[in-house]
Amino acid sequence: MPIKSRIRTIPDYPKPGIMFRDITTLLQDPAGLRLTIENLVETVAGGGVDKVAGIEARGFILAGAVARDLNAGFVPIRKQGKLPHTTVGEDYELEYGSDRVEVHTDAIRKGEKVLLVDDLIATGGTALAAIRLIETMGGDLVGCSFIVDLPALGGAQRIRDAGHKVHALCDFEGE
Repeated sequence: MPIKSRIRTIPDYPKPGIMFRDITTLLQDPAGLRLTIENLVETVAGGGVDKVAGIEARGFILAGAVARDLNAGFVPIRKQGKLPHTTVGEDYELEYGSDRVEVHTDAIRKGEKVLLVDDLIATGGTALAAIRLIETMGGDLVGCSFIVDLPALGGAQRIRDAGHKVHALCDFEGE
């Protein structure tokens, strides 16, 4: 059974008109989780990845497992104020306001090859902020991998337009 068929859609969550793509059904299925991690690892097979950065919170689940399989380190990219050591941050715009993501200042060394992982790419604001953080740290972004792409919202294209590789395991076109 393909990955997309294991993702539950919840209409009108968190507000009317939104079709929420719930990956918890995929992750709780042992075969689905294994297939997901294997496919995410395959996107950079042989790429010599040093670190896998995961965006809070579902990206942590994925990035940790991908890092293990790639024999790479894991870097958490968290919302402001959640990391205990010295951080560097990047602001990004939301539909109504702004937010900030941060990483420890010693998480990525200059020249390290970094894969960015998250569960879903929608408008791309958070992912682009994470990319800027990785680059600010001196990391060499080898690509961005997601389970789900929502192409109608344009996030994956925004990342491509910024010159980065994007891979998604499935998409929900026009949904």
